Amino acid sequence: MSTATQEPHVPSLTDAPEELHFEVLESRDARRARLSSGALIVVVGLLLGVLFFSTSGVARFALSDAFAEVQLPTIELPGAPVVAICAVLCLLAGAGFISGRLRNSMPMVAGLVAGIAVVLGFLTWAAAGRDLPFPVANQLAGTVFTATPLIFGALCGVVGERSGVVNVAIEGQFLTAAFAAALTGSITKSIWAALIAAVFAGVLMAALLALFAIKYLVDQVVLGVVINLLASGITGFLFDQLVQPNSRALNSAPTMDPISIPFLADLPFVGPVLFQQTILVYLAIVAVVVVWWLLYRTRWGLRVRAVGEHPKAADTVGISVKRVRWQAVLVAGIFSGLGGAFFTVGSVGVFSKDLTVGNGFIALAAVIMGRWHPVLAATMALFFGFVVQMASQLQTLNTPVPSQFLLMLPYLATIIAVAGLIGRTRAPAADGVAYTK
Repeated sequence: MSTATQEPHVPSLTDAPEELHFEVLESRDARRARLSSGALIVVVGLLLGVLFFSTSGVARFALSDAFAEVQLPTIELPGAPVVAICAVLCLLAGAGFISGRLRNSMPMVAGLVAGIAVVLGFLTWAAAGRDLPFPVANQLAGTVFTATPLIFGALCGVVGERSGVVNVAIEGQFLTAAFAAALTGSITKSIWAALIAAVFAGVLMAALLALFAIKYLVDQVVLGVVINLLASGITGFLFDQLVQPNSRALNSAPTMDPISIPFLADLPFVGPVLFQQTILVYLAIVAVVVVWWLLYRTRWGLRVRAVGEHPKAADTVGISVKRVRWQAVLVAGIFSGLGGAFFTVGSVGVFSKDLTVGNGFIALAAVIMGRWHPVLAATMALFFGFVVQMASQLQTLNTPVPSQFLLMLPYLATIIAVAGLIGRTRAPAADGVAYTK
């Protein structure tokens, strides 16, 4: 009796299932960020819908100021229809976020559309039916000017926190640098001497931060708060005891004049916005490029990012974690010094107590919103500058919004940013973590 041998089954391509279904899993943090962003956009859309019922007349937007040699046309938009369209766009974008059906680059596009709709809708409501047009050129030029110290502060935060040192002390660095610039400029009557003194003061406060955070391992958030209080106390004491009694000699620093770049400054609309600014504005633009190049195109920048992400691994390959962190914090102090100089020699020329009024914290919010990237952080600083300048411009249009609310807008935007309602943010892994061997 013979037994038949069964051939072993060899799997083939025809045995594969006809369809493969892949399911994209969303993390809890991503889902929370998506829902919170969508809810925020929907709320703003609903607010625009409420404003629609109080909008009447035509909104006019002037592309040139009254003294420009080349007068560009004034754009006129129907108030109520534009506000209604912007409200609908916000509601659609918010619904897209909440539904979770936006894929690939669609969330970024939806967020951009919602942002433009919010700004255009709000400005249209504010300018509709007013006697004066909304000055677009002045708004953008003021945005660049106002955002200058925020850009310097954001770069200070990016460089320091990329190395793993949390810098809550930007406000204190601003304040001491502003005081040093005002005092030195008043004595020497030199803008450059004032800038050097401001940079020295910023680096000195940065060294104080590095000393206690890196060497003595003090909690970095608490340390930053203490440095801010120290800066406020010292500058306030010196102002009362030294500067105020002799303010004519010690509190009358020269201020920077705008520098017009030949040919470019004569361009319509763009010229006054970008090419008729002070030296600090131009330095801020250059600083963004320099910081990006240092962090992403140099060996030093690679080491800074390495000690900020995984200091133990960096130490294993021979990188001195503490030395790199010291270097990063001191370099960051240069930018905080330049930012502090803006508040005195860069604008008004005089110092007053607590002159910086929270701009250091707004710069810190720009760091978070910018995801610790120099270009994105500078962009967020421009956003905050836009909000500050818009609050100032709207007061001249006699809008029904109370002036106190308009002045509150930048800080409200800061709270929204720090609360994480604008999307996911991930700090460097070792940010704020003291390193010991």
